[in-house]
Amino acid sequence: MFQLVHRVSGALQRFREGMKTLGVLDAIRMHPDAFRPLFCHEPSPLTADVLEQLFEIRLSAVGRNKRRAEECVVAFWRDNLLDVEEQEGPLQLGGILAFATGANYIPPLGFSPPPSVVFLHDLPLRQGRHLPTANTCINCLRLPVLKKFEDFKETMDFALKNTQGFGQE
Repeated sequence: MFQLVHRVSGALQRFREGMKTLGVLDAIRMHPDAFRPLFCHEPSPLTADVLEQLFEIRLSAVGRNKRRAEECVVAFWRDNLLDVEEQEGPLQLGGILAFATGANYIPPLGFSPPPSVVFLHDLPLRQGRHLPTANTCINCLRLPVLKKFEDFKETMDFALKNTQGFGQE
């Protein structure tokens, strides 16, 4: 700890002196709340629209049979986002984002790579095989291709409620 503090203390001192040069440091000390947004990121509230725009939907090529089924699942995805946004309770939009990316809010510089949605086709409806999955290293959410919204919502709710989320509570 001692080495860490002293390693950056010179740079911090020069930064402080530079801020004093034009009176910026004094202004920050007098009005800390006015300057807080410049130095501290406050995540904006998540909405269904924000999440819908954030995720890149990767559909099959136009004209392929899988494309029509994927478009139905995209509609289910959007309806589910709206349902989660409107409901009170433990399942929230931040939980969906955390399931797919590992972060429950959008970082100041965004995600790299951008979050995406891909589709799980031809899965047998065995125990656990029809659930959505995610790869948080590449911010990829894999949605099962199901025929009914109720089935889609049920599997999404089950997956999200039964995910540990890197030990976060």
